[in-house]
Amino acid sequence: MPALRMRVRVGVAVGALMAALTGTATAHGATATAAADPTDGWTRKSYTYSMHKPYNLDLSERYSYNSGTKTHTMWVNATDKPFEEGSSTNPRTEMRWKNDYTSGKHMWDADVYVPSGTNGADIMQILRTRRPSGTPATDIMFRASSANGGTLKRYTNEVIKTGIYDTWWNLKVAHDASAGTIKVYADNKLVLTTEDRGEATRYFKNGVYHHGSGRAEARFRNVRYWTQ
Repeated sequence: MPALRMRVRVGVAVGALMAALTGTATAHGATATAAADPTDGWTRKSYTYSMHKPYNLDLSERYSYNSGTKTHTMWVNATDKPFEEGSSTNPRTEMRWKNDYTSGKHMWDADVYVPSGTNGADIMQILRTRRPSGTPATDIMFRASSANGGTLKRYTNEVIKTGIYDTWWNLKVAHDASAGTIKVYADNKLVLTTEDRGEATRYFKNGVYHHGSGRAEARFRNVRYWTQ
């Protein structure tokens, strides 16, 4: 019997060590596995982009890139001009992705930092560049406001995340254009599933498209594009 008890203790110790190494744990004989990453089963792809900024300013006056940290920083003032002369749109400094799509699964993925004071700026959107007449210009937009230490919402509706000011966190937006669904993840947790606005040609944008007052800024690093 002492030898049997020794084997049991050794077996438990080995099991605990394996759980620590693999990230799994057992309870009442069941094995608990870690939650799947939202990018599991997706393929990382390259992407290209152009920049939108106030038409009368040099890009360096509203955009900077740190090659060491691979951080894109974009800012705009509420009094700035639109991106092209004669436009009635709000001021913006944005990366306009050039990977346009009409079908399939596409995911935008980046770490995001919004400085305190940014209020009323859209920091990411799926824009419907070619669409049926009378349909909305976007499938989804994410607006930063000053509530609760910085809040990001889908438009001005569902809360995606609070406490976003002055900290890095991860945002993923997965669009199944064939099925017409969009899934939104904050720090790899699914926080929203919604429908898109119907058939269109789309592209991703990120930066600051400003509806508020004062200065708006957003920073992005580890920017990635996934397809499935």
